[in-house]
Amino acid sequence: MTSKNVRKGVSYLKRTDPRLARVIARSKTRPSLSRRNKPFASLVQSIMYQQLAGAAAAAIHKRLLALYDGKEPTPRQVLKTHSRTLRYRCGMSWKKAEFLKDLSRKVLDGTVEIHELDHLPDDKIIEELTQVKGIGRWSAEMFLMFNLGRLDVFPVDDLGIRNGMTRLYKLRGRVTNERLERIAERWRPYRSLACWYVWTYKEGEWKY
Repeated sequence: MTSKNVRKGVSYLKRTDPRLARVIARSKTRPSLSRRNKPFASLVQSIMYQQLAGAAAAAIHKRLLALYDGKEPTPRQVLKTHSRTLRYRCGMSWKKAEFLKDLSRKVLDGTVEIHELDHLPDDKIIEELTQVKGIGRWSAEMFLMFNLGRLDVFPVDDLGIRNGMTRLYKLRGRVTNERLERIAERWRPYRSLACWYVWTYKEGEWKY
């Protein structure tokens, strides 16, 4: 995702959604969805951070890297590391150790084409990643947005998105996926950027 694409997308959203335009005008930040790590390293980190406070997850991840001289491990290195080592030296749960090994196996056997992800469509990437134990649709969508920088992802099950849209659009009654998806249609092909601002609105204190 280039800064030019971000500017173009933000301008588009301001024209097509008056409510979101007000959020954009008040926001002090701009979307940052650029690549952060290599794909395998990002997926490892995603597994480490699931259902843990940030500080605890960061400590486990740091101990994991220490096993490999401070470097991100390769899939082969992970598979050669005994689960007991991951459990007791790194402090991760048995379940996460298995998730990590399952990811490594599926990368090596080609189930997840880790070096081809940049060239695959979003749906295909989600299909591949969700075959890995511990990686659900939400994790795959976050990977698309924050690692591959895909512009048109809408994580409808994200709690922050659901709460933010409910407040921003003053939704009443049962808030279904279908209702949220209908609203998000106006954001295409920049739904990732729109979600960034909905998260900003959710975390902010202003009201409309």
